[in-house]
Amino acid sequence: MILSNPFFLLLVIVCVFVVVRVLLYRTGFVYIVKKWWRAFEDCFHVYQSFRVPEFNESMQENLLYHKVACYLNSLASVEDSDFTNLVTGNKPNEILLKLDPNQTVEDNFLGAKLVWINEDKGHQISTSRFMVLKIRKADKRRILRPYLQHIHAVADELEQRKRDLKLFMNVETNHRGRNGRWNSVPFTHPSTFETIAMESDLKAKVKSDLESFLKAKQYYHRLGRVWKRSYLLYGPSGTGKTSFVAAMANFLCYDVYDLDLSKVMDDSDLKMLLLQTTNKSVIVIEDLDRFLAEKSTAVSSSGVLNFMDGLLNSCCAEERVMVFTMNGKDKIDPAILRPGRIDVHIHFPLCDFTAFKNLANSYLGLKEHKLFPQVEEIFLNGSSLSPAEISELMIANRNSPSRAIKSVITALQTDGDGRGAGKMGRRLFQNGSRKSVEDPVEPGGLFCGEGLHTVKDLRKLYGFFRMKSNRKSQPFDESTEHKDG
Repeated sequence: MILSNPFFLLLVIVCVFVVVRVLLYRTGFVYIVKKWWRAFEDCFHVYQSFRVPEFNESMQENLLYHKVACYLNSLASVEDSDFTNLVTGNKPNEILLKLDPNQTVEDNFLGAKLVWINEDKGHQISTSRFMVLKIRKADKRRILRPYLQHIHAVADELEQRKRDLKLFMNVETNHRGRNGRWNSVPFTHPSTFETIAMESDLKAKVKSDLESFLKAKQYYHRLGRVWKRSYLLYGPSGTGKTSFVAAMANFLCYDVYDLDLSKVMDDSDLKMLLLQTTNKSVIVIEDLDRFLAEKSTAVSSSGVLNFMDGLLNSCCAEERVMVFTMNGKDKIDPAILRPGRIDVHIHFPLCDFTAFKNLANSYLGLKEHKLFPQVEEIFLNGSSLSPAEISELMIANRNSPSRAIKSVITALQTDGDGRGAGKMGRRLFQNGSRKSVEDPVEPGGLFCGEGLHTVKDLRKLYGFFRMKSNRKSQPFDESTEHKDG
């Protein structure tokens, strides 16, 4: 009788459809069960609420409100909410999640459950928006303070990574801008640790060292030391020192202060420039060895020492990374290079075969090629170029990888002869295996390799290298001669 009634039949069909849908769509069923269970569980706990208004009583902006909003928008639980706003970010194609008014978000910290409510009272102008934190009274004393500190730390890190970096350059005293001795432009250098050509082990060590520095504020203060880190990058021109500095800045999300010593009046002016820098910055002095050797700069050696590790440095260098670049460090006063002033020394050599393969992979998309054995043999015979020179050859011939490698081979056989000899050693054969032993080399980059049997041949080749070196690349060889010896 009931099934013959169309109305009851339709009602039964709808009910069956709803039940089947809930049972088949497991996510919907689990969601309903969890929602009911949370409501049932809340009946047995006493909660305490804390309100974080957007403005304080004096209508001044409450910084904690923005830190909480930034923190909550980064939580994975925001995506699990019933509704969330999608907005565009500052970067191209960037989509961000934003809390909706009156949206509830759950968080977990140290085993405790916390609930945030984004309340929006549009009719109350003085306190139109605020965040409400609901926390169980049993957990409040244990986690409230560390939880708020956790919010501060995460929000600061997120804001640091979102902000636009700047490159600051010092100007002369008669060209001061409105920001004092530093003028800035947006820092948009694309170099990262993934794009630079460097040994993977060394790259991993540098990244680990920088990550440890970012988290070591309390450790440095407990030791009574300034929370800063200093690096020395030394090697011939074109070996990637500047790109490495840019990669460091992008990795840390720090501003860059490029300090030109030629525009510094005296030691006091150098201190003033340090005083005007900000925290979360990389301070760079390039070609420090050249300035110390020229004697034409108004900055003295003692002024440089005080800049690196003086009393003002201990007060104004907090949360900074200092980077000094040199072509060679053999003629530098050891007092400048001692630990404490320079924490990490990183050598940037000329290109070897391993670095060449990394460049070929990055610039040409090649992991293997039939010409690679020939390139490797040329490197083993003592020829070398800087990574910048090889990179330019690959860029110019990027449409034809074979032509690019052939151009590198030609350059190595002509301009690169003798450059890498300082890194090579004589080859010894023991028990049928080849071993490489580092030997001192004579000035001029002579390499005693296979195929040279007479003194006459040695003298001819030595004279050829000296003539070529004096004509083409004498300044370059002078910068590496002492290092390689």
